[in-house]
Amino acid sequence: MKGFAKRINTVAEYYFSAKLREVGQMVAEGKPVINLGIGSPDLAPDKTVVEALKNTAQNPHAHGYQSYQGVPELRASMAGFYSREYGVDLNPNKEILPLMGSKEGILHISMAFLNPGDQVLVPNPGYPTYTSVTHLLEAEPVFYGIDLEKKGRPNFEELEKKDLSRVKLMWVNYPHMPTGASGSKEILAELVDFAQRHQLVLINDNPYSHILNPEPLSILGIPGGKDVALELNSLSKTFNMPGWRVGMLCGRADWVEAILKVKSNMDSGMFLGLQKGAIAALNLGQNWFSDQNEIYTNRRKLIWKLADNLGLTYDPKATGLFVWCRMPEGKSAEELVDWLLYAKNIFITPGKIFGSAGNAYVRFSLCMPEFKILEAINRIKP
Repeated sequence: MKGFAKRINTVAEYYFSAKLREVGQMVAEGKPVINLGIGSPDLAPDKTVVEALKNTAQNPHAHGYQSYQGVPELRASMAGFYSREYGVDLNPNKEILPLMGSKEGILHISMAFLNPGDQVLVPNPGYPTYTSVTHLLEAEPVFYGIDLEKKGRPNFEELEKKDLSRVKLMWVNYPHMPTGASGSKEILAELVDFAQRHQLVLINDNPYSHILNPEPLSILGIPGGKDVALELNSLSKTFNMPGWRVGMLCGRADWVEAILKVKSNMDSGMFLGLQKGAIAALNLGQNWFSDQNEIYTNRRKLIWKLADNLGLTYDPKATGLFVWCRMPEGKSAEELVDWLLYAKNIFITPGKIFGSAGNAYVRFSLCMPEFKILEAINRIKP
């Protein structure tokens, strides 16, 4: 054995992969851990989604290899979803690529565009996979700050002072994870202008747009956005289907075609039953979103109460599936996370895993029933 590739030394195991093993072991030992850390929806998909899967699975002709680009009906449903929800017209044959979860799209996009030594703009705080994939491809992440007082606006003024000649990609994420900053049309327009001037490829990672967010936006709906941007979207959070692994990449045809070259060498298409379930989900009406958001609104109020009891501060105008909380001055986020887990059997996420700008923060997930959040509140009472 001559050793692993050098790239494996540039990344650690994904935080939740390792931490959930520990939490699982605690549960196996009989500890009643309440998991407020990970954003895996506990609610079920709509019954029509499950029926579509079941009906397809019973068809003996449905179990063969599928198209790398998904069935035409799936792409048409994705295009219809973008038209209804964002006012964006997409060619379902050229501007949409179904994915086995949008997380794989981060890798496929990066492999299609990056060479060793290229630079990538990554938000700090931000989703850790942007950084790890950049390292795996021997490219260099360049971190930029966002202003939580201005809906997560990137610090363009600082960015303009940098040498951006080696930057090829810029990751953006609105509504932002982990902070819940909503973004705005004005911010997306600034990003499009920035990308045009610096000849960057923008990628908006957009899985949270319908969760506690009154104005779902797509960067592809901004004038000029289709020329400089791609967008990832997912059914995981919006339709309670995280384990189904169904996502999509949308944007200009030549870029989608290049990414398909990567993807088609790495998988053999999505099971037809999953595609049929996704089609049913994408065609649900507005009542689906309002019903989900009513549940999340009630849960968020309880998380706010939990945060208040812990002396944490948060932005009540934030959106998305999480509550991002700042520690009191002089208090350690890691110490709070450990105390809650080991003394109170409550798991929350330390902000440091999202970058250095998260060191003074913790994150709560809304993916837990109200009675469990109430139990967590009771556990921390003096």
